[in-house]
Amino acid sequence: MVRIKICGITNLKDALAAVEYGADAIGFVFYNKSPRAVTPGIAKEIISKLPPFLCSVGVFVDEKPSEIENVVNYVGVSIIQLHGSETPKECNLSRKVIKAIRVKDLTDLEPLIKYRGVSAFLLDTYSPYIAGGTGQTFNWDIAIEAKKFGRIILAGGLTPENVEEAIRLVQPYGVDVAGGVEGTEKGIKDHKKLRLFIERARNALRGYV
Repeated sequence: MVRIKICGITNLKDALAAVEYGADAIGFVFYNKSPRAVTPGIAKEIISKLPPFLCSVGVFVDEKPSEIENVVNYVGVSIIQLHGSETPKECNLSRKVIKAIRVKDLTDLEPLIKYRGVSAFLLDTYSPYIAGGTGQTFNWDIAIEAKKFGRIILAGGLTPENVEEAIRLVQPYGVDVAGGVEGTEKGIKDHKKLRLFIERARNALRGYV
């Protein structure tokens, strides 16, 4: 079964919709430069109203480990996602870690061997300007190759229109979406797109494996 993470949650309405439609995890971005950034206080309030067994993920970009620990302990997220240039040592934290890797070709996979201690790798599209949320896909053959390093969460330009194809080709551990289920305003989910994305992700491998 492919796990589904809805990232860039900024409000309770979107969080509850993601839960209702069947998401496995929701992500909160603690990075001020992101248009989907949320304060620890808001994230804590949202998490307090979520049902049990839903995974919550805190996303950080090149933050000090001590500050990461302060935020996750206050907010109560389940998993830490590191989306910057963090070293393997900086990935040694109190909770399980997803290490994001921005890729444009196969050579970008070479550092993965150094991060054997993380729980999963999230592959996102490389951009020289932003740490994530490009809205662009990358060559999914790279993700297939990356599976030899560990669990792979596929991100980067996923939408309700392409998520089935992506899952059938890559068969990743999970998929991650933010902008692909939004409308005109970043950080606010389009619930029709959200529902379709989750439905199609769930149906993608039926009859294939």
